Amino acid sequence: MMACSMKSCVYCLNGTIVGSKSRGFCPSLVSVQPRDSKSRALPMLGVEFMGNPLAVSDQKGLRDWNLQSPSNFSPHAQASICVSRSLRWWEKTLKPNMVEIHSANELVDSLLNAGDRLVIVDFYSPGCGGCKTLHPKICQLAELNPNAIILKVNHDELKAMCHSLRIHVLPFFRFYRGAEGRLCSFSCTSATIKKFKDALAKYGTERCSLGPAKGLDESELMNLASIGQISKGLSLPSTKEESVEDLVMKSIDLSGVLSKAGNKMELKKEEMLC
Repeated sequence: MMACSMKSCVYCLNGTIVGSKSRGFCPSLVSVQPRDSKSRALPMLGVEFMGNPLAVSDQKGLRDWNLQSPSNFSPHAQASICVSRSLRWWEKTLKPNMVEIHSANELVDSLLNAGDRLVIVDFYSPGCGGCKTLHPKICQLAELNPNAIILKVNHDELKAMCHSLRIHVLPFFRFYRGAEGRLCSFSCTSATIKKFKDALAKYGTERCSLGPAKGLDESELMNLASIGQISKGLSLPSTKEESVEDLVMKSIDLSGVLSKAGNKMELKKEEMLC
């Protein structure tokens, strides 16, 4: 059997395609040999195909062959044909800061591990014409904003998760950042790309948020857990947890109360002495 030098090929056995794994094109080699060793060998003609020599039978030599009798003749043909697989539109012109999401757990982890970086979740569908038209422009904006992370979510592959997140219009975008969580969400097309650019200009500036990244809302995490999209053991953000800013403000208020109480105590002491 001829080994194809390409990485993947479509394999044909006796004229039937049995598998496909390839990129590019390879010439196929077909060999036909008689089972009877006493049969006279066919004269061969030299033919070149794409610069490679191929052996082709001389048809005149078939006169002495008994093609009606399968017992004396058994063709063993094996061919390999490499078929090229072009990139699908949502796979083209992707930038290093654009990541394809394959599960709800992956989305949750990506948001929580983004730190203070701006994260844009791009919900799309392969059959959405507006998504296809907008895709090249989103790739250009991703290249111009390398610090932002764009998470691409295929609605068709993750329908249950998207339904739980109430994503019913495509294309749809959500902006997240650090402890602030979701900043905004909207749908836009190629004609209304300004809406996307304005949100990118507003939330794309570097900032330091106090506390860990929030990611999805607690209610959304609970919904995803209830339908088995994420593990129930996943740590959910507690509403009882207080941010550093809240603790600082409370400490300021407490110091003010204590100072007022101290002043009242001093006034009482002066009154008693008088």
